Amino acid sequence: MEESTEGYRGSALHVLRKYGVKAGQMVEVVTTDELETRGLIVPRYEYADDAHIVLKLKSGYNIGLQVNSVKSMRPIQDSKQEEKIDSTTARGHSEDSSLRKKNLLLVSTGGTIASRVDYRTGAVYPALSASDLYLTVPELDHLAVIHPEVVFSIYSENMTPSDWSVLSSRIIELARSKNSDGVVVMMGTDTLAYTSAALSFSLMGFEIPVVVVGAQRSSDRPSSDAALNLRSAALFALESKRPGVYVAMHLIENDQSIAIHAGTRVRKNHTSRRDAFQSIDAPLVATVENASEIKWNENYELPKEDNHRSDRFRLRTKFDKNVALVKFHPGFDPSVLSHLVENGIRGIIIEGTGLGHVSDLTVGVIADLVKSGIFVGMTSQCIWGHVDLNVYDTGRDLIQAGAVPLENMFAETAFAKLSWVLGNFEETSELMLTNFLGEFSLRIPLSTR
Repeated sequence: MEESTEGYRGSALHVLRKYGVKAGQMVEVVTTDELETRGLIVPRYEYADDAHIVLKLKSGYNIGLQVNSVKSMRPIQDSKQEEKIDSTTARGHSEDSSLRKKNLLLVSTGGTIASRVDYRTGAVYPALSASDLYLTVPELDHLAVIHPEVVFSIYSENMTPSDWSVLSSRIIELARSKNSDGVVVMMGTDTLAYTSAALSFSLMGFEIPVVVVGAQRSSDRPSSDAALNLRSAALFALESKRPGVYVAMHLIENDQSIAIHAGTRVRKNHTSRRDAFQSIDAPLVATVENASEIKWNENYELPKEDNHRSDRFRLRTKFDKNVALVKFHPGFDPSVLSHLVENGIRGIIIEGTGLGHVSDLTVGVIADLVKSGIFVGMTSQCIWGHVDLNVYDTGRDLIQAGAVPLENMFAETAFAKLSWVLGNFEETSELMLTNFLGEFSLRIPLSTR
């Protein structure tokens, strides 16, 4: 089989050869019912049926055309002639660029949303250069002058606190040099909540909106959420005029609304659904409707400006890697905590059961660690609700041992915040209980939407 027709066989391959087209080409198709369609021929997997040809439309969605409905097909553009753009060129720098007033910094760290299909093999690869990144985001062409930058090209599970430091510094440097009106950070979803929380602290006081966005399904899939998430993230970054770090992902399974979450209050709660991300014990900031209109949530309140957000805390981009997140479980061996400290860990976030509990044996080890100068913060394995160490004996013993209850801050945010605090300041316990960005709340709102 020819490489350029990867995945096509039988009747489908016969039609492609009949009209002299290949996978990866832009074509115009007329069907037997006179429907005219334009799209890019997408490779298929080798086990796919031979009764359909798959086209990627300009909207970013895929459609399958039955081969027996194809009346004619002609190539429009050879994909090998795609324009190559170097890292100094931004989309929108064309003849009409004088009409474009906004600049969007588009940062890629990798992940599903920053991947593109190799039309020779059908494989999905990460964008490795500004040119590659450009070719993944044609949906943004009309919004602004786009300045693409690839900072990393890694799976999100490989990202470390040290990478957060690099990413934070690069965002500040690049956004200012490009005179950006907003920033969109593209990354994988597995650790997106950790990164959004980390950036929320390190970019505190930054002048423009930063929106972190991912995709649950890659752009080669018919149900991909990549294009809509990205367009909505870009719109919010450019038009909201609200500095801060946010997350843009599907609100529900349909394509009408994209939720804008506060960067410290969002969590991934499903492995694969497009609406996997939810704001926890906090209202949404806004929604973006149909990728064209920002609808603000009247239940959301901006974090209050106070002394805790002074210049001392502004744009602190260091993160300490010597932080651990540990989940307590039945039969937990508390020597694990001591072993972590022996290997250089300076602070530990524990996911306790219920209101924030661990076993009696573990309480004793925590007391020893705290006496030696190790910070131990308590969160809960429960998704919603507050840690409360005053209700049961175990909790009161933890308080006496020196563990710090972290209200309703959930583990991802607590881990990122502790890494940031230890990387920049001395007074760990005081700052972990300082509510900088609404990362915890004393009251749970009645409505989150």
